[in-house]
Amino acid sequence: MPNHRLKPFGDNIWIVTGKTVPFFGLPYTTRMTVVRLDDGTLWLHSPIALSRELLEEVKALGEVRYLLAPNSLHHLFVKDWQQAFPNALSYATEELAKKRSDLHFDQLLLSELADSQHNAKAPWLDELDFCLFQGSPVMQEAVFFHRHSRTLILTDLIENFQPECFKAWQRPLARISGILAPNGKTPLDWRLSFCFGKPQARKALATILGWQAEKLIIAHGECQSRDADRFIRHSFSWLGTLDH
Repeated sequence: MPNHRLKPFGDNIWIVTGKTVPFFGLPYTTRMTVVRLDDGTLWLHSPIALSRELLEEVKALGEVRYLLAPNSLHHLFVKDWQQAFPNALSYATEELAKKRSDLHFDQLLLSELADSQHNAKAPWLDELDFCLFQGSPVMQEAVFFHRHSRTLILTDLIENFQPECFKAWQRPLARISGILAPNGKTPLDWRLSFCFGKPQARKALATILGWQAEKLIIAHGECQSRDADRFIRHSFSWLGTLDH
């Protein structure tokens, strides 16, 4: 069960565990990331189920100004957070905006957003770098890097579950999918969908590696509090080298 306790993960960055949700027959733990910006406002990544306890904990940190829905799977609880913080600006990938036409998003997370000339439209770009991981017809993911804490923030691009998270009969499925710690990576079905899009994916990976992350937060499984760059390189080895 989630304990709804925000845990510090670096300077002005916290993580909180949410409830487990079923996905393709496997139990997936969830995780939200909270960043406090220099102006004291909060940036929330991949909102989890909202409870009264969690709401009070978040409010104690500051005012929620930005809500980030990083891919087309992480949307279940966005509406609740929008209702709790009606003045917050919401961001989503284009895929998710089409999928959830019932939700209002103030801006789409497009590749062009990472261009510095768009800073005025996304003030958080002054403190968080962003790129769009593309190349798959199935899904794209918005990737973020919190510069102050040197933390890369992913959602589903790397999953890294401890074996005990699954029942005995589920572990072979998780192992085949490639999502078991300590060698977690992009799930097999998603990896296979990059058959013709690896050049695009490698371009995004080059950007990610250029950030030289020291820590890694993922939505599902074990995060990395140190030596993140080495772990990230290993997890994305399925893409091959970056020079072709």
